[in-house]
Order: sequence, then C-alpha cells, then structure tokens
Amino acid sequence: MIRRDIYCSLLLVLCMAIVASCGKKSHGHEEGDAEEHHDHDEIVLAPEKAKAAGVMVETIKAGTFHGVIHTSGKVMAASCDETTVVATISGRVGYRGHVSEGLKVSKGATLFTITSAGMQVADGDPVQRAKIEYERAERDYARAQLLVKDKIVSEKDLAVAKAEYEAARLTYTTVQHTRSAGGVIVSAPRGGYIKQCLVNEGDYVEAGQPLAIITQNQHLYLRAEVPEREFGELNRIRCAKFRTSYSQKLYDITDMGGHIQSYGRSAEVNNSYIPVIFEFNNTGDVVQGSYAEIFLITDDRKNVITVPLTALTEEQGLHYVYIQIDEEGYRKQEVTLGESDGDRVEILSGVKANDRVVVKGAIQVKLASASNAIPAHNHSH
Repeated sequence: MIRRDIYCSLLLVLCMAIVASCGKKSHGHEEGDAEEHHDHDEIVLAPEKAKAAGVMVETIKAGTFHGVIHTSGKVMAASCDETTVVATISGRVGYRGHVSEGLKVSKGATLFTITSAGMQVADGDPVQRAKIEYERAERDYARAQLLVKDKIVSEKDLAVAKAEYEAARLTYTTVQHTRSAGGVIVSAPRGGYIKQCLVNEGDYVEAGQPLAIITQNQHLYLRAEVPEREFGELNRIRCAKFRTSYSQKLYDITDMGGHIQSYGRSAEVNNSYIPVIFEFNNTGDVVQGSYAEIFLITDDRKNVITVPLTALTEEQGLHYVYIQIDEEGYRKQEVTLGESDGDRVEILSGVKANDRVVVKGAIQVKLASASNAIPAHNHSH
C-alpha cells in the first residue's frame, strides 16, 4: 500500500514537471517571436532623444500641388542693368587707379585716360584739333558779323556761323575740362559695378570702342533650357524655383519680385532646348553667370500627397520615409516618388493621408534603427 502511494506521488510530480516545462517553452517561444517581430518592424527612439536630435513629425494631408518641369539653366545679368563705357577719342588707354571686375563705381568716377601724345595718329591730338576748329569758327563768326552789316552775307549765313562757333567752343571747352596730365578722361556714365573690363592698360583704341561694362546688379535673368518635348507645356509655366550650383538654398522667383519675361517659339540651331527667360530682383546673394537647377512650376493639381524632401532617405536607389506609429516607435516605409519642386515631392505610393511622417531628423531615426545601443521597446508602461 505504501509502495503504491509512493509510486502515485512520484508519477504526479513527474507529470507536473512536464506540464511546467512545456508551458515555459511555449511562453518563451512567444516572447522570442514578439521580440523578433518588433526588432524587424519597429524602430525605437525615446521622445527626449528624438527632441534632442531635432526630429519633427508632420501629419500628412492630401492637398494642392503643381506640375513641375525639372531642368537646368543659368543666371545672367539683365540687359537693362548694363551700360558700356566707350572711348571718346582714339589713343592709348591708361587706368586711373584700380579698375577691375567687381569694383563698385559711382556716376562720374574717372575710370580711364586716353592719350595720343607721342603717337602718329591720323587725326592728331584731339585737344589741339578742337582748339584749331574753335579758333577757325571764331574767326568765321567775327567776319560774318562785319559782313552782315554791309549786306554781303545774309542773316541766315550769320546764324549758321554762330551755331558752328558755339558748337566748336563747347567741344573745345569740354575736351579741355576732361584733359588730365595723362590724357582725356573717360568717366563712368552711371553708378554700379564693373562687370567686365574689355581693354588692358596700354592698349590702343579707336573712338567709340568699348572699354568696360558697368552693371547695376539690381535685376537678373534666369534662363531655363527646356527640352523641346516639353514645348506644349510652355504656355502653362507660371513661375520658377531654382538652386544655384554653389548653394543649397532654394530661391522662388515670385518671392524675388520676378516674372516670366519670354520663351522661345522654337529650338535653337544645333540645340534641342527651348529658352525660357525670367527676370527677378537681385537679393544680393545670387552670382551672375552661375549655373542653376531649375523647377518650372505649371498648373495646380488637387488631392496630391506630398512630403518635404527632408523626409526622404535613400538606399541603393530606393527611397524611404519613417512613419511614427506611437510615441517612441517608428516604421521604415519605402515610397514611390512623383514630381518635385525642389521643396516638396509627390508621393505616388507608400504614404497615405493622416500618416505621421518624420519630416526633419530622418537621418537620426535611420541611425537609431542601425544602433545596437537603442534599448528594446517595452510596451508594459
């Protein structure tokens, strides 16, 4: 009887141990699966760490976006802002002080001197020539004043002689006043900046030859080169955004008081691109001659899902965003991109309305997903 009781007791203990062991294995397996599932789908970043890293989230809404023609082009000086300084006489050029590209000059500032002294030129010295012409006109006018009294010359002839005398006197006086020790002075016809110096010191120039170009740098042109396949879209272009080759700043033509000035009606010779020209006010930080990435804005479209470009990350040619799923959890999501205006990009798939997408600090979330230092997410708060 005692042996039977002992046997039953041992059997009962053995059964309880087996049940306990099975239960523990089953529970451990479920916990392991949950941890594995969590590690695969969810990235944990504590709120205080997210704030410190500058992570910002935006609730996505479908809204109005525009069509975009993505192209390139160049920033150029506006023709209305440029003035050419020309030689007033023939002779050898001399610089007055420091004359170089980028130099700020005021109206009337002396830029060059031109002298024919010591040179065998066909017209001779301009001051001496003006003096001779003035003296001749003065004698002719004085003679006409005497002869008109005797009716030898008419009043009309006297008026012509007087006009020639006044013109010669004015020319001689002007040349004298602009004459310096080094020659005839050439001044800036308007204030601005030296855009280009066209001659070197010591060069011989003819009267009327360009010496320099002055720009006021107040207005600029943006020339966009549009592929001819987009010709049908040209009349839908409303404005443009651009980013220069030396900066990541995105400029909006509208914000700079700009507008579309003109666009070509055909492609240029030996070029399959059509020019589109915008004029805008120079804010002071846009460099003439710089190349630019350009986003031409066309008609609006409704119910478009977009995110800022700062929300995107890229891996092996694929694009991703990070969606916040709870206070400290994020999910990596592949997306398909549409058109971009340089600021926001259309999302064709991967994001829907009301998703909370990381729009700043996406790189920090990406680093958190790859860091073993981030603790596992514990939902038992």
